[in-house]
Amino acid sequence: MAHVCLIPHPLTLLFLFFLVISPEKSFVLAIVSVDTKEQNSVDIIKQTCTTCAAKSTIISYSFCLTSLQVIPVSHATNLQGLAGIAMELALKNATNTISSIVGLLSNASFDPFALACLGDCLELYSDGVVTLVDAIGALLTGQYSTANIWVSAVMEAATTCEEGLTMEGNVSPLTIENYNFFQLCDIALCIINWLSLHANT
Repeated sequence: MAHVCLIPHPLTLLFLFFLVISPEKSFVLAIVSVDTKEQNSVDIIKQTCTTCAAKSTIISYSFCLTSLQVIPVSHATNLQGLAGIAMELALKNATNTISSIVGLLSNASFDPFALACLGDCLELYSDGVVTLVDAIGALLTGQYSTANIWVSAVMEAATTCEEGLTMEGNVSPLTIENYNFFQLCDIALCIINWLSLHANT
């Protein structure tokens, strides 16, 4: 008899998306002084991370700051560039997670149900990589609404994967990977939402 990981339908996970940045309210007021072309890059990183962390219960300020500052190009970029960097980091995270999943699938200590869930995670992240590449293309061409939709969609890979792996009281072997991936996407989404509002003003 086949063992199937019955991961909840994405609609049951929508509550997590209420934790994601809203493109409305006070975000523009908090970051309005940041010029998208000429402002000091270090200030852009710090203010972006401060604002995004304040508006989300998911994003850690220290994680945001550390992640963006370690990339040399982030010190000579604008907000669109920072969003792209966050998405590139998420892409790297996803590819590394795929490698981890492949390794876990060969681990004999997992029961058939856990292996089925890991197989689902592999598929979710593989699809997510393709979607992220498309989202980066949309960002670079100024299609912020499209980028928003695709980044939001790809975040389901992490939430759905984690939900499946923790079913029946199991401990997920990918909690850190899923959480970091979600944060990186949320940082990108935070910036994209502001860029979208800025482009429409």
